[in-house]
Amino acid sequence: MSRSDVMFIDDDPDIRQAIAQTMVLEDIRVECFADGRSCLNAVSPDFAGVVLSDYNMPGMDGLEVLQAVRQVDDSIPVIILTGQGDISTAVTAMQQGAYDFIEKPFDHDELIELLRRALEKRQLALENRRLKTQLRLMARPGPRLLGDSPPMQRLMSTIEPLLDISANMLLRGETGAGKDAIARYIHENSPRGKHNFVAINCGAVPENLIESELFGHESGAFTGAEKRRIGKFEHAHQGTLFLDEVESMPLPLQVKLLRVLEEFKVERLGSNTPIDVDVRVIAATKANLKDLSDKGEFRPDLYYRLNVVQLDIPPLRERKEDIAMLFHHFVLIAAARYERESIPLTAGQAARLVQHSWPGNVRELRNQAERYVLLGPMALADNHDSESSDISGRQTLTEMMDAFERSAVVAALNACQGSIKDTMIQLGLARKTLYDKMKKHGLDKSEFKD
Repeated sequence: MSRSDVMFIDDDPDIRQAIAQTMVLEDIRVECFADGRSCLNAVSPDFAGVVLSDYNMPGMDGLEVLQAVRQVDDSIPVIILTGQGDISTAVTAMQQGAYDFIEKPFDHDELIELLRRALEKRQLALENRRLKTQLRLMARPGPRLLGDSPPMQRLMSTIEPLLDISANMLLRGETGAGKDAIARYIHENSPRGKHNFVAINCGAVPENLIESELFGHESGAFTGAEKRRIGKFEHAHQGTLFLDEVESMPLPLQVKLLRVLEEFKVERLGSNTPIDVDVRVIAATKANLKDLSDKGEFRPDLYYRLNVVQLDIPPLRERKEDIAMLFHHFVLIAAARYERESIPLTAGQAARLVQHSWPGNVRELRNQAERYVLLGPMALADNHDSESSDISGRQTLTEMMDAFERSAVVAALNACQGSIKDTMIQLGLARKTLYDKMKKHGLDKSEFKD
């Protein structure tokens, strides 16, 4: 993804250098190209800037560049530099979708103003696209996965292409990181979503009962089995079976689970009749199954059968940008449940949350949000100061200041329900400064509207 604001194409090196210097002085990030082909190799649909191209160039001229860029993304603004008096070229460019044209020789202030307007239009187009994507995802049934941090963006970009594929998955993450929520999200947003999502914690079921829980049993199969019981696999037919803490599964049972995953058939205890099952298995672990299999504590063949796709769930301390948003979300849920008022965080309270190490991850954050709703701001007074100092000690001053700045802006946006005007007043910032800080921290005002 290009980090430049403008991609400038001109075959004259002196003009490239002059334009580049002008843009650098105006704090506009520019990337220069000697020809259209090399520029097009760098343009992608997520390019957040503008293409500025000379018209008269050998090989690919400006109009050809315009057409090629529009094929990549027709909302990327393209500005054409034309020769003096070449009105016909300018008219053709506008008819073919150019954002605008500017005639040589041009006034530099006029060019900078034109570029800023085009950049603003591009940012608006990307914001609208992002909002539409969010609305489409929010319209889906089932749980939501909240978070805009780079780790969550990477996780979501991995998950989305897999939703329509029935491959087994292995979720690996710390306790409380949200493995159950991710498994439910995958199920609900897949073609299996209209069927059952069945969860079982392999570490919470006694060893003498887990086989019956998974595969079911016939009446009289063992002492106490007074009637037939349908197991989790059968109940999850055409749906999803979530095996949490799969590392706790006894080794003898792992053999039977492997057989089911290979043959897609189960046999209830006390029966010799195989039953066809169509189940996607999502297993979750906080351990490293590969290490356990190397030590003989987990079957290697089962590990590879489960680990068709592995998703690593980031701990909350690695996605600090999401803390304020998640806390606000959990506060709204708790306020509705307990019929209490939702009190916005102050900037200082938000910064305090960001600095905490959250060993219990999202589960701990949700608990803290419920305490905040029930007890008020005093609930944050005992927010594990000793653990908080642990995380701040590993941050640079710049990282600490960035984290505080982001949390302060998030808290103000939450308090003002996304109103830019009210947020400007609360933080004492100019509109452009606020927008710059929101852009810097990847914040969208639509996320803070109730």
